Amino acid sequence: MQSIENVTAIFEALSQNIKNPTTELQFVNDYTFCIAVILSAQAKDSAVNKITKSLFDIADNPYDMIELNKNIVEIIRSIGLYNSKAKNIMLFSREIIDRFDGKIPQNRNELEKLSGIGRKSANVIANTLFRMPFIAVDTHVLRVSKRLGLTNSSSPTAVESDLIKKVPLEYHINASNLLVLHGRYVCIAKNPKCSECVVKHLCPHTQRSLGQFF
Repeated sequence: MQSIENVTAIFEALSQNIKNPTTELQFVNDYTFCIAVILSAQAKDSAVNKITKSLFDIADNPYDMIELNKNIVEIIRSIGLYNSKAKNIMLFSREIIDRFDGKIPQNRNELEKLSGIGRKSANVIANTLFRMPFIAVDTHVLRVSKRLGLTNSSSPTAVESDLIKKVPLEYHINASNLLVLHGRYVCIAKNPKCSECVVKHLCPHTQRSLGQFF
């Protein structure tokens, strides 16, 4: 595991290299961001963005979305798990209307209770929309965190806990997006671009790859 000094240096370097650490999901308001997050489960952001423009042009609020009903399936059919996602979108929209007067709750516990929203999604929504210092753990964050020696854990919940303890507070708001974007474009799953990595000098994975065991 990395020292606090190294963790600070890692996030300082990532922050300097990634000037705008934010989501790549496209949205027009709080509600549409939540829908994009639901659609992003087990799907790439780029795939989600291909369908959300046409969807949000028709329905950018829960009231219009409910009116679409079964037509949602046809609009999102190109994305994986479209049937279950369409069902969750309908349930989520109804819950937002019935329980929160059409507004997205600014409370992670309430978000987690909504259809299609788990712990990771609730963290993403609270972090992106309301700038709350929660750290969402997806496959990129899990992979990059382990390679960088920020955690030895394998479950998202345990990794989240490790990151909250290790990452300096000033980086909590941007931590997820910094790790996601680094994992998406540099520290990729296969053949990571270690030569382009701004934290390679602090990365145990890179050092092992070079044969410098320590």
